[in-house]
Amino acid sequence: MANFSPFDIQARPNRLMTQGLSCLLFFVCVGLYMQTSISRHRENVEDRVVPNARQLALGIHSSVLEPAEEDDYVAPDNASKWERFHHSMIWKDTVSSGRRFFISLFLLIPVVLLALHIGLFPWFGAGFLRFVLFFDKIVALSLLPILFIVFGIDEWSKIALIVIGVAPTMILDVTQMVKAVPQEQIVKAFTLDANNFDVAYRVVFRQVLPQVINSLRLNLKPMMLFLFAGEMIAASDGLAYRIAIMRRHMGMDVILPYVLWVAFLLFLIDLSLRVLNRRLHPWFQV
Repeated sequence: MANFSPFDIQARPNRLMTQGLSCLLFFVCVGLYMQTSISRHRENVEDRVVPNARQLALGIHSSVLEPAEEDDYVAPDNASKWERFHHSMIWKDTVSSGRRFFISLFLLIPVVLLALHIGLFPWFGAGFLRFVLFFDKIVALSLLPILFIVFGIDEWSKIALIVIGVAPTMILDVTQMVKAVPQEQIVKAFTLDANNFDVAYRVVFRQVLPQVINSLRLNLKPMMLFLFAGEMIAASDGLAYRIAIMRRHMGMDVILPYVLWVAFLLFLIDLSLRVLNRRLHPWFQV
């Protein structure tokens, strides 16, 4: 007789059961939200704290097909849905936040290479490791006023906040990955006439790269968190800026779609990194 105990380590639910269980909590959350919305609207028909389906549909329509209030663009009567979407509020905010996010992501590449050198070359470790350990303990948000003074309130202050907030943790994480590579492999590479950079980039870096990609995946949410902090304090566009503006007007019909949109975008980026990791390193098992 099959054992259906959830506490059985050797249990292997079939594919149908796995798909059903993975969707269960989503349905529970949607059901709880609908029940709460119905209850609140029964007391107050114009309730905006927990918008009903009609209010959410109107909020999504205004986000996806209408320009922002501060935008001077007026869509012509015969404009296509794509043209309306291209000038919509959510498109403008997504492009602005996405530009800041991906520039920060690109700037983390030299951070990973620095961590490789710190973990592998003793002189780099002696020069950088203690400084990074100390800098990692500084709360990144406490540096935001300094960044605004140095870089102004434009793009680079927000990008710098993301990099400063994530880079020290990434460096320490990658450094530990590098130090965990067995010393025997490094010695073996030297016996096969490899030089220092061969060992660093062809032996160690290739071995830790899938773990680095996983570490980057785990840092996607902190990166977005620092981006939101910068945009909510000083910005004229962006996903977090729009959420902050809507909060002042109790615009939950727009805030909720924006929150779900941000989660969906991060999910797509995470999925892309997982697929990339699987394609580049089929031998790596998480």
